[in-house]
Amino acid sequence: MTHVGEEAPEFRVESVTLESKDILQNAIDIGTKAYVISRSVDDPKSSITIKILDKLTQTWVVPTVLGTPPNATDSHSAVLINNEKIVIIEKGVPLNDSIWFLEVDTPFVKQQSKIKGTEVVAWSKGVIGEGQKPVVISGPSGVGKGTLIAKLMKEYPSNFGFSVSHTTRAPREKEIDGVHYHFTERSKIEEEISEGKFLEFAHVHGNVYGTSIEAVESVTDEGKRCILDIDVQGARSVRASSLEAIFIFVCPPSFEELEKRLRARGTETEEQIQKRLRNARAELDQSNSRGLFDHLLVNDDLEACYENLKKLLSLDDDHEDSNDSFVKDGKASACYSILSKTNSEILLQSETNEVEKGTANMLSLDLSSLSGGAPGRTRGLKISSVN
Repeated sequence: MTHVGEEAPEFRVESVTLESKDILQNAIDIGTKAYVISRSVDDPKSSITIKILDKLTQTWVVPTVLGTPPNATDSHSAVLINNEKIVIIEKGVPLNDSIWFLEVDTPFVKQQSKIKGTEVVAWSKGVIGEGQKPVVISGPSGVGKGTLIAKLMKEYPSNFGFSVSHTTRAPREKEIDGVHYHFTERSKIEEEISEGKFLEFAHVHGNVYGTSIEAVESVTDEGKRCILDIDVQGARSVRASSLEAIFIFVCPPSFEELEKRLRARGTETEEQIQKRLRNARAELDQSNSRGLFDHLLVNDDLEACYENLKKLLSLDDDHEDSNDSFVKDGKASACYSILSKTNSEILLQSETNEVEKGTANMLSLDLSSLSGGAPGRTRGLKISSVN
């Protein structure tokens, strides 16, 4: 850690010479590997390519690249943080669109590398402002979690967005594709799971259910707090992912009451009811697993349970991200590049001497504030002016 008065440690971006002379590139060393980020000299705005040089064997590896890459600009600056991510500042675009991360050794990348059996990197867009954490709500069938979520969405339509899950089961009466679920074919969802496009998935009642990264991102990009309605198995997968969320389990007052509610729905056969009851008992047992759920809510009285849910989500508290005013005031509209880096911050320098009124010549990007959104988003970027 660097203390006041100490000289800031230097960072180094090494150039790597490839066979072609028509490529602009820079590289970041991580152990025995060099991650090379390159683009064409003739067309700097062409697609960015990633290669990995094994410095021990002097061999090149082309990794599987996940996520949506930045729109290429004339040039960029880059630096490594925490041996997990490479911060990339695209030049020539406003700050809101210029901060990107290439994940090279994050938990998400490690997981996908094991699944695919190959080297994996993932693009992640930096999002200024921490925002509120997504909410994972789980509970057995018939417990009323769907009703609680519906009440939340009705009362706070501009605050929350519902992450629509995918499923291979057939739609029930009055269910609408894209609203209640994304109804899809098993072969398609399995292909997309193998491509790393899902945050979590599970086999439930003979069908596949899952939450796609895109479904979570679409809610977050609207400036809303994402709600995920998933089972315990899915919650466990999300807990193990890079998504930082609040995990809530909704319990019935008794197992007998749960069975009564399931039968009152009148939508399943006796065999299906018995299967759901077996799964419900298993989920209730798992709900007490250490470190899985942050809160347990007993749905004895619906209104009382709903009020408790609102308290857990701090809906009575005023929440405004400290970066909101920074962005709204237009101070994030000038273009910046990396000037220097310490363990705790990156200093950004304005590219032009003539910056717009109220815009700082130098900005500080607080590295200690970074948090994971859905894979594909790195949230919590704290930006401040440097006098």
